[in-house]
Amino acid sequence: MNVSDQFEKRTARAELLAASAPAVAEPLVFAAKLFRLQGRLAAAISARHADAPFSGGAADLPRIADLLPPLLSFAAADGPPELAEAAETRASDDPTTAATRLRVYWEGGRDALEDYLSRAFLRPFAEVLARAGIAADRPRHEGHCPACGSAPIVSFRKELPDSNGAARYLVCGLCGTEWAFNRIRCPSCQEEDPTKLPSFQSDVHKNVRIEACETCRRYVKSLDLTLDARPLPEVDDLVSLAMDLWAIEEGWTRLEPGWAGI
Repeated sequence: MNVSDQFEKRTARAELLAASAPAVAEPLVFAAKLFRLQGRLAAAISARHADAPFSGGAADLPRIADLLPPLLSFAAADGPPELAEAAETRASDDPTTAATRLRVYWEGGRDALEDYLSRAFLRPFAEVLARAGIAADRPRHEGHCPACGSAPIVSFRKELPDSNGAARYLVCGLCGTEWAFNRIRCPSCQEEDPTKLPSFQSDVHKNVRIEACETCRRYVKSLDLTLDARPLPEVDDLVSLAMDLWAIEEGWTRLEPGWAGI
């Protein structure tokens, strides 16, 4: 399955969930449209990579910056008010400014909470790089993605063959890479004291929990795929937005916002 097909798979899952979860249909429909657009971007970026391979560094970004306008137009028309306003502002950028904004995000100058648009646009680029085995030239942090250095957007647990328990995996918020991670460890600050790593669950979303850290006050949402293997973690994450709202009210900060911007 190529990168564009992966985005189409996410689109289909978001559309399916939107039809069955009316309370969160709006963010799921928005996500479905975003994934479909990212799939088209991935196809265009893959074609350019085939013509002249990317290096994985910021020097690649001017080669793709001209593909940004469709995403800005989509966000301006379909996004929530704050995102729509940001997209309208960026639509007037000249090519140099547009490429500079992307470079600042790529080099770690702004995080996903501050710059949703850059992350949404660079997601297919980063995923194309990861699929091609090209290491992204970005800042690295312990506990973050081994392929591109970004923070995990969500976690999941699944059973492994010949294993006595479920293994924990993290999903990168930028390139989509999945990697195994210690079940008793904070991916933000590396805290390993179990007494400082509480988890919270809801009777409504029985396969989801908030994995928090009292040391850094960050959390990652986790889906239990041992109960149901059908979910796509970063898509199904949107179904339990109420848990994120609860966590924020309790003073926790999500390590990497989901595709609803929370």
